[in-house]
Amino acid sequence: MCHTLLRDSRLYELLLKFDVDLAAKVRAAGCECGGRLDAANYPRKPRGGPVGLGDEHARRLSFCCAVDGCRSRATPPSVRFLGRKVYGGAVVVLAAAMQHGPSKKRVAQIEVLLGIGRRTLVRWRRWWTEAFRSSRFWQSLRGRFMPGIDETALPLAVLERFGATADETSVIALLRLLEPISTTPGLEASAS
Repeated sequence: MCHTLLRDSRLYELLLKFDVDLAAKVRAAGCECGGRLDAANYPRKPRGGPVGLGDEHARRLSFCCAVDGCRSRATPPSVRFLGRKVYGGAVVVLAAAMQHGPSKKRVAQIEVLLGIGRRTLVRWRRWWTEAFRSSRFWQSLRGRFMPGIDETALPLAVLERFGATADETSVIALLRLLEPISTTPGLEASAS
């Protein structure tokens, strides 16, 4: 089940490795001014993951230009964090996917299993069905799925297209697809 995957620290270790790889590419490219990028990670307090993850899981990888006068920030995309959401990306995806079905019963189960309040779950459901669905980002992506995705069942429909919904591989595939929106506010990222 999805809640078992959300409590599996191996998933979070793998997501961290993806983020480290993404960060290494950004750092290697350097600043637009030609300067060196120094680590300028910032703290996050992601909710919903397994207990006992190391401190490295509570840091958003980021860089700052070392050139005096530039100091531009370069924050790489992330598979662990969905923009400014407090809960980890895997939690937002899987908890929203778990809401499909007999609504009140499912929401009650998610509240108990994951400790996520009803208002938060309703807000995520609305985000997926309204904000995400109408975003330029999704509009540029949805044509990649043939036959088309049932947009009323986001994110579950995309997870199912990638494989089993409680499968580590499908969750990672969806989080990698969502990388561009982890750094761009307002879902304005292009799906290149």
